[in-house]
Amino acid sequence: RFLQMCAELNMVITNITTSANLFHALRRQLAWPFRKPLINFSPKANLRHPGSYSLKQEFLQGGFREVIDDTFAETKAVKKVLFCSGKIYFDMAERQQKDNRKDIAIIRVEQLYPLPAKQLDELYRKYSRATWFWVQEEPLNMGAASFLQMNLKSINYGVISRQPSASPATGFAKVHKQEQEEIIETAFTI
Repeated sequence: RFLQMCAELNMVITNITTSANLFHALRRQLAWPFRKPLINFSPKANLRHPGSYSLKQEFLQGGFREVIDDTFAETKAVKKVLFCSGKIYFDMAERQQKDNRKDIAIIRVEQLYPLPAKQLDELYRKYSRATWFWVQEEPLNMGAASFLQMNLKSINYGVISRQPSASPATGFAKVHKQEQEEIIETAFTI
């Protein structure tokens, strides 16, 4: 719903995955000479996830990263790029490392609006021989998929997600887990 209201640079929408990046986003928010609402979609589960922890040095240096490139994949070997936002990254990164898939790059889009098109275009050129897919755990009619399809025209990509639904979740933990595993399996085998 927030992404549907985005226009004319009226707000900032993020889905941040690391503590240092959240720190830098808040710092940037305060340092700007203008005021715009900052909406962060990060779930509470990320607070306890070891992948979201940051080193002290990451807080002391650098700034907010709107897009985070993969450091595990080998650039010249990459055949597929999975770009995503939020906690699904951790599931995909775990699978990537477990299977030692250096031919798949996983890119995190930390800021959804304003869309960091310049950074995404640079990565699209970097992985120009690869097939791109947007991966989200939300149903196809929710999440960022429709927003990206409307606003990200410079990249040719497919979408991997749950089937369209009237509800954002099934309500059954077992079914949710099965659907989540299917999304990850599809992303790595398609």
